[in-house]
Amino acid sequence: MKVLLINGSPRQKGCTFTGLSIIKDQLAQNGIDSEIYQVGNKPVAGCIACLGCRKTGKCVFNDDLVNTVAEAMKEADGIILGSAVHFASATGAATSFFDRLFYSIDKTALKLKFGACIVSCRRGGATATFDQLNKYFTICQMPVVSSSYWNQIHGYTPEDVYKDEEGVRTLKVLANNMAYLIKCKYAANIPLPDEPERVMTNFIR
Repeated sequence: MKVLLINGSPRQKGCTFTGLSIIKDQLAQNGIDSEIYQVGNKPVAGCIACLGCRKTGKCVFNDDLVNTVAEAMKEADGIILGSAVHFASATGAATSFFDRLFYSIDKTALKLKFGACIVSCRRGGATATFDQLNKYFTICQMPVVSSSYWNQIHGYTPEDVYKDEEGVRTLKVLANNMAYLIKCKYAANIPLPDEPERVMTNFIR
């Protein structure tokens, strides 16, 4: 049982990383393995809508971790996205990375795997970013794991994060809930449900 944690913040050891590390430690206490990928501290190309991934099953860009993370996601039981807040939304690098990641990956590989996100900010914009990141899961048939409050932490430095005691508790509850649901899924051992054939309807005909 494993969870992937993806740090979309440009600061490799900043507040978002600190929040993800809190979750990682709590998952370990629940017997769940996890790994943090750092993706936000280098330039990341956005999706160019070339549809090359439809032919190869991979993003055409190979100069970042999109394809590496996509392969790891196929074997994971849960995925947690993390981002700092830039202008009341996820960072540019995180948005570009997650757009390409979730567009290029085979959606059947994500079906009914558990997803969650965390957001770090100095002061505001957290809930808008939280809403943005959760949409990646809801378009991929991934149940969104919740906590006792929105998964946000506040602080300007990593040390500040630990002073946000309610935020830290929220992340620990999230980790506990993620671990519980993964264990329930294994215990139930129920096959994935069938689904109707895909239909795409354009608004303009």
